[in-house]
Amino acid sequence: MRTEKIILNEERNVTLTAYLQETGGRFDYISARPGMLIIPGGGYQYCSEREADPPAMAFLKAGFQVFILNYSIGKDARWPNPLEDYEKAMELIRDRAEEWKVYKDKVAVLGFSAGGHLAACAATMAKNRPAAAVLGYAVTEKETVEKCEKTAPDAVSAVDRRTCPCFVFATRDDSVVPVQNSLSFVTALAKNGVSFESHIYAYGPHGFSTGDTSVQYKDSHLCSRVPRWTEDCIGWLKDILGDFGEKTMTDPACPRHVTGDYEDYLSLECTLGYLRRYEKAADVMGPFLDWLTCHRQQVADSIGPAAGEITRREGMEGFFLMADNRTLREVLSNTEFSREEQAKLQEALEKIENQN
Repeated sequence: MRTEKIILNEERNVTLTAYLQETGGRFDYISARPGMLIIPGGGYQYCSEREADPPAMAFLKAGFQVFILNYSIGKDARWPNPLEDYEKAMELIRDRAEEWKVYKDKVAVLGFSAGGHLAACAATMAKNRPAAAVLGYAVTEKETVEKCEKTAPDAVSAVDRRTCPCFVFATRDDSVVPVQNSLSFVTALAKNGVSFESHIYAYGPHGFSTGDTSVQYKDSHLCSRVPRWTEDCIGWLKDILGDFGEKTMTDPACPRHVTGDYEDYLSLECTLGYLRRYEKAADVMGPFLDWLTCHRQQVADSIGPAAGEITRREGMEGFFLMADNRTLREVLSNTEFSREEQAKLQEALEKIENQN
């Protein structure tokens, strides 16, 4: 492994430290690695060393190329300086992806506390957004971040369907950053269909980093399950980014959105309810809905006893009650539509832009 330290802004003392692992040779099955950009906390007054190298080691062990950003703090933390620091760091990582052996489309960001605020802003409003964001006891709400830096924005209100998948963890009784910051952010992700995983542990102090005793006193009243967040996070990242394969990364197991309702174009992964109400899809969905009306009982019975019973009792509205939240692909799997017919329907839907 080799390290590089790059000055991004000399006047504001902004640096990026790269921890780069080998590829090829004894790692002949690895041509490149996913990346993790770590943003330590510190209330926008300093960059905590406890949230830099300790988590870096966990992600290096998992095979990532790891980068640590020391961003603008103190008098230099006026917004948007910190976000500009992030933009330069991510742009540099992607520009040097070939040299540093990083998959440029598989670079995640990990932020703690105020660094978590910057990571949340990267996920929601940056030009160079990460592929995934990990937020540790992060500041996300305006009321909380103003106590650190008055010019910093609210991250919760910036969440939209273009926000990247997120892994959010915190403790219930954090006395520095109220847990509502994490809960509000997760709620916003859910409303926008963004894939996420969340762990709110029963108890523990603010700033626990990896939760290991090397960074956290034994008598700090830390929930014994907290240190598992690194293992859970790495497993989640494999679901979102893919895992190591033969000189490539495997396909992600978890999509960016819970359904296709939130993608840029329509598809069979959209829910039936969304497609039948989306006006621009009327010409494509009309013939299928006519067919479905004729065959509703057959399809309802194949979906399940509850759907069949409601449909017999209440007709088409009863069927939609049970089927609207299912993807069109799932509904089609319970019909006599051939693969060729499904492929034609998919092709037609993919031409329709989703503007909602």
